Amino acid sequence: MSQRMQQGQPMIILGEDSQRVQDKDAQEHNIAAARAVAESVRSTLGPKGMDKMLVSSMGDVTVTNDGVTILQEMDIDNPTAEMIVEVAETQEDEAGDGTTTAVAIAGELLKNAQDLLEQDIHPTAIIKGFHMASEQARDEIGDIAESVDPDDADLLKQVAETSMTGKGADLNKDLLADLVVDAVRAVTVEAEDGSHVVDLEFLEVETQTGRSVSESELLEGAVVDKDPVHEEMPTTVEDADILLLDTAIEVEETEADAQLSVDSPDQLQQFIEQEEEELRRKVQHIADLGADIVFCQKGIDDMAQHFLAKEGILAVRRAKKSDIQFLKEIVGGRVVSDIESATEDDLGHGSVTRDEADELFYVEGEDSHGVTLLLRGSTDHVVDELERGVEDAMDVVSSTVADGRVLAGGGAVEVELAGRLRDYAD
Repeated sequence: MSQRMQQGQPMIILGEDSQRVQDKDAQEHNIAAARAVAESVRSTLGPKGMDKMLVSSMGDVTVTNDGVTILQEMDIDNPTAEMIVEVAETQEDEAGDGTTTAVAIAGELLKNAQDLLEQDIHPTAIIKGFHMASEQARDEIGDIAESVDPDDADLLKQVAETSMTGKGADLNKDLLADLVVDAVRAVTVEAEDGSHVVDLEFLEVETQTGRSVSESELLEGAVVDKDPVHEEMPTTVEDADILLLDTAIEVEETEADAQLSVDSPDQLQQFIEQEEEELRRKVQHIADLGADIVFCQKGIDDMAQHFLAKEGILAVRRAKKSDIQFLKEIVGGRVVSDIESATEDDLGHGSVTRDEADELFYVEGEDSHGVTLLLRGSTDHVVDELERGVEDAMDVVSSTVADGRVLAGGGAVEVELAGRLRDYAD
């Protein structure tokens, strides 16, 4: 045992490239790292906030002023700075917006904490003070907040417009705010206790490029951006039975690697006929169920496409998992993983129409209040930023409807709280 260990002194082993910082140096280092992250998004805040262009290591370009998006794209390896990112992510999860504000306030609190530390105030006392201020601020906000009538479309529109101000959706926020409010109200139900519940599972956002933002619209039901797998299939089916699959309509592969030795053309033909018969059997089972439409999350074999077309069944392949789950909410039924075990009870019901100009399928269910907000824009970058802004607005409006209260924007609440907290401190 070393002499240091015998004397009760700790032995610290660090790598060659490691740095050890402690006491006030450690505090200053951590605060500086966290404030640097907060400063990186500060210039995006408010109606005059500027966008950031982010380029990933793969060359992917993102243009946005959304705080949480910027922070998630940054390569951060400081643990304290990562906690600032967690602030933004938590704000995004709980409120859907206000991530930049939350990060900016966190940065300012750390700046003030550093001033207090330089006055030899113990960190525990600072933390206790912040906690007391936080509790008092929550009480004061409850006093400042105003009640909201979920049927007050004008006020909800103002909430949506405030959320979209300074973002990619700002230029068309009048139209988009109307769409957001209509979408949220379409999926809002009143609970038995009189409160309002916003079921966002029944609200889907789809995007389409090559069109003007002003052509965005709210549609009943679901929108599927896919083509029929066969040109002979119908494209419009009313009062249809719909089968949702998350498994492929293909020949099943063996679990183990195998080699097939063919000695003659007849053997090869026999092997092909067996595969064809397997596909025919699967399609026949789908037809026997009474399915008029099949939405498949995975692939559909060319031969199976031919058999489905002969049966007059409309089929769509490679649908997104999110589309399949949303279609489940719209048309009912269940998502099937094994075709041969599917029953009539697994089928959903609804109507499907085709928009050839936009190359979209519109799916409407029976007694479903699901809606799709179809956002259009000129390019992928425009549509991506538009989608971020609209989704933030939807989260804020839905929170407003569910909570039943609203606060003034533009920093008014923060200014009022600052005054009240000073009075409380005195």
